[in-house]
Amino acid sequence: MITCRVYRDGRLEEETPFSAETVAACRAAGDQRLWLDVVEPTDEELAALQAALGLHELSVEDSRRWGQRSKLEPYPGYLFLVVHGLSLDEGGELVDSELHVFAGLGFYLLTVRREPLLDLPRVAQRAGRDAALVREGIGFHLYLLLDEIVDGYLDVVERLEDLGDDVEERVFAEATGGHVQEQIFRLRRRLVRFRRAAAPLREAVDLLSDQPGIVTPALAPYYRDVQDHVIRTIELVDNVRELLTSLGEVRLVQASNRLNVVMKQLSAWAAIILIPTLIAGIYGMNFRNMPELDWGLGYPVALGLMAVSAFALYRVFRRRDWL
Repeated sequence: MITCRVYRDGRLEEETPFSAETVAACRAAGDQRLWLDVVEPTDEELAALQAALGLHELSVEDSRRWGQRSKLEPYPGYLFLVVHGLSLDEGGELVDSELHVFAGLGFYLLTVRREPLLDLPRVAQRAGRDAALVREGIGFHLYLLLDEIVDGYLDVVERLEDLGDDVEERVFAEATGGHVQEQIFRLRRRLVRFRRAAAPLREAVDLLSDQPGIVTPALAPYYRDVQDHVIRTIELVDNVRELLTSLGEVRLVQASNRLNVVMKQLSAWAAIILIPTLIAGIYGMNFRNMPELDWGLGYPVALGLMAVSAFALYRVFRRRDWL
């Protein structure tokens, strides 16, 4: 499905289905801007767009492939961009909405997406609020698109930070479940996926800022703002990753400490049991000439010696916090 939005003097003039005649009319008018939005394009639709806009076959082939990293590739008369819109679903899993953008140096912007997850109509509504900047060309529409995507990055990072804080509280809680390590691993995996999708956009926006046909002097501060937001987002993600790395190390230290406590307790109880066992072993030897064998108080004295020695060791270990 292809949606055509025609802008004139900063205002949305009409929204119609795609046709080669509409593209030709906008190109001939000179004062119109065209935004073509394609969701789940077919090969026939891509071929029609290629013919109407004069797109290079390699960029059209790229637009058929999904799972690419964010990038910017210049072609004669237009730029081809791959960007990723990121969000979190209700379960906290990362959702990647890949978007392919053809930004014409003249009058058109073509967006190709696999699923209608990004709120591009809201971007189109924002375009009508600043007529002066819309007159700067298609670069303003591209800025609005990138700004919407990067703002989504910040929302995702804030939620990931909250999840990181929750994990931190669980790690330092007195009683932690065995699945905390799994939570750390899953959150780290989301952060790695996020960074892999978002980090290359920094380089793409930097290269985009050097394209005078798209980024006019009036639009340059806005693109710098997008780049600053991307940098800030990556820094925040790295901070959360470092936090999770530290929490993983803390978990290992906690496990080692718990093992040491268990070993100390086992050693203490073994020492307590050792003395009575030693006494019983000595008096359990069947030799004819052993002292105290004929002593009437020998049995209670032996039992008392066992109890006193065990109790004395117990008190010593309690004072040393071994038990």
